[in-house]
Amino acid sequence: MRAIDPDGPGGPEVLRVVERPVPMLRPDEVLIRVVAAGVNRPDVLQRKGGYAPPPGAPSIPGLEVSGTVVAQGLDVDFELMGQPVCALLAGGGYAEYVAVAAGQVLPVPHALSMIEAAALPETLFTVWTNLFERGYATEGDTVLVHGGTSGIGTMAIGLGAIFGLTVIVTAGSDDKCAAALKLGAAHAINYKTEDFVERVAAITGGKGCAVVLDMVGGDYLPRNLKCLAEDGRHVSIAVQGGATATIPIFDIMRRRLTLTGSTLRPRDSAFKSLVADELHSNVWPHVEAGRLKPILDRTFPLAEAPAAHARMEAGDHIGKIVLTMD
Repeated sequence: MRAIDPDGPGGPEVLRVVERPVPMLRPDEVLIRVVAAGVNRPDVLQRKGGYAPPPGAPSIPGLEVSGTVVAQGLDVDFELMGQPVCALLAGGGYAEYVAVAAGQVLPVPHALSMIEAAALPETLFTVWTNLFERGYATEGDTVLVHGGTSGIGTMAIGLGAIFGLTVIVTAGSDDKCAAALKLGAAHAINYKTEDFVERVAAITGGKGCAVVLDMVGGDYLPRNLKCLAEDGRHVSIAVQGGATATIPIFDIMRRRLTLTGSTLRPRDSAFKSLVADELHSNVWPHVEAGRLKPILDRTFPLAEAPAAHARMEAGDHIGKIVLTMD
């Protein structure tokens, strides 16, 4: 099969198409003929040598795909052959075929194109497990989400609209703020020209937010804590701005704040399958009805993966970047 599997770390130019064997199936897995694969920031980190695949995962990058099931293992006890599906992966998406545990697969409804379906799993699993499960966001809550026009940010806006959240986002330009508002964010703060701590205080009448979903880390963390209401929850999902921070411990105690976070990729298939079941029950009816779709930025053929990564690194995209196997 055609795949992208760099020999070593480097710039986007290392993303060359090579030949690799079609994956062998384990008993609990299905084999997907890939139509499209989502591009995510962890793919960029892996390409640079900063995010190794977890044990047992392919060295081929790619954390989400859509496609058709063409084979299934002996222990898969429901019929998936020939079905259009999308799936969350620990790796292997930048290829014409990928094997994945059957529990991590979700059906592609008529309301979604296959390209849209490829852009859904990674951000949907991430936002669901962090904003709603770890952050306990519930109807009526106000939440702050950094990176409002990223794949994560646009998914948080979409889920927030469905589940009754007031979503405040930050973004790096007035155009991106306008795009976030158009997508359904209640407020959008240009972090380059405004102090988001002051704006959140003004927006919430000084009460603060129930949850902050943060992908920046570093010196954002103490500033994020100032945005939280009493009993608020801070959820870290990435450390693009730094992996360490100084925090006011007594203030956390006094205001009963919770600091938590997670990384999804290293979690085992049992956990990911459990999340897939929750999504199928709670979110998939909205997907089937066309109420939730990923926001697409641009698609690139597999051979143009370097351009896809360059676009992601430039930071100009709004929504998801997708590779197609055409």
